[in-house]
Amino acid sequence: MAFFILRVLIAALGLWLATEWVSGITVTTPITLLLAALLLGVVNAIVRPIVVLLTLPVTLITLGLFLLVVNAAMLGFVAAFLPGFSIAGFWPAVWAALLISLVSWLGSALFKKD
Repeated sequence: MAFFILRVLIAALGLWLATEWVSGITVTTPITLLLAALLLGVVNAIVRPIVVLLTLPVTLITLGLFLLVVNAAMLGFVAAFLPGFSIAGFWPAVWAALLISLVSWLGSALFKKD
């Protein structure tokens, strides 16, 4: 349970950095930020594997780069359902997805589950 909370906090950090560095990403309150990170984790656990499987041919052709588009779509999905979290378009979603992925990767490298 503690590892799950840590991962949500790392995702929230990545999302917060995205709101600061990427124009077009807005979060109204810190609670909305945490809820967005939590909902993003749930969407990534349930919806993303199905989308990745359905887009596997395109992902293979693009040597995995299409996964950034999938991650951006997951962000857009979360923004569509969560009031107070908005994304102004495709490119802000892609840049935010890239930044959140980098922060999550770094957090996973620093805090490995034993």
